[in-house]
Amino acid sequence: MLQQLRIAVVMLLSFTVLTGVVYPLAVSGVAWVMMQDQALGSLVRRDGKVVGSALVGQAFTSERYFHPRPSATIGTDAFDPSKTVDAPYNAAASTGSNLGPITKKLIERVQGSVDELRKEGIAGPVPVDAVTTSSSGLDPDISPQNALMQIPRVAKARGVTEDRLRRLVNGEVEGRALGVLGEPRVNVLRLNLALDSLGAQ
Repeated sequence: MLQQLRIAVVMLLSFTVLTGVVYPLAVSGVAWVMMQDQALGSLVRRDGKVVGSALVGQAFTSERYFHPRPSATIGTDAFDPSKTVDAPYNAAASTGSNLGPITKKLIERVQGSVDELRKEGIAGPVPVDAVTTSSSGLDPDISPQNALMQIPRVAKARGVTEDRLRRLVNGEVEGRALGVLGEPRVNVLRLNLALDSLGAQ
């Protein structure tokens, strides 16, 4: 009996050290050597200061910036901890809305988003990612169509020509991974940093 208990304890400690210490350190070490930027969180800097991560969206709301896709993440209400409130791009609460495609709440929210875009003067088809959330709620990217749709609003707010912004957006489009995986996309944080670098007032 004691012999079996000793073997069980040794195995437990061995696998705890192997899978809880050695393996994570080995993976972290390989990541640090081969993909240091990704291992550190794909941080984006401007003038040496960290302004965000290329992997997590930010809630840009100013008319002067390109907006990300909606986020379904929530946070605790500061005034009533028993309640939750919308907290876009809250990385501590990564989640989708979990609403089914025929759920009344989802249909109303999407229709409300479409109505807001129509008020901005968007007359054509609305890209799906402009009115729906991603499964994580943290998606940092939008489709090129979504970015191009926002050009008239940003151009008007900044006093920049639409052609200039169109060239900027097209220059920020990232293609499919390995030429076949995923869809073309635009990182909103990087696009907005490039927008600021235009120097337009």
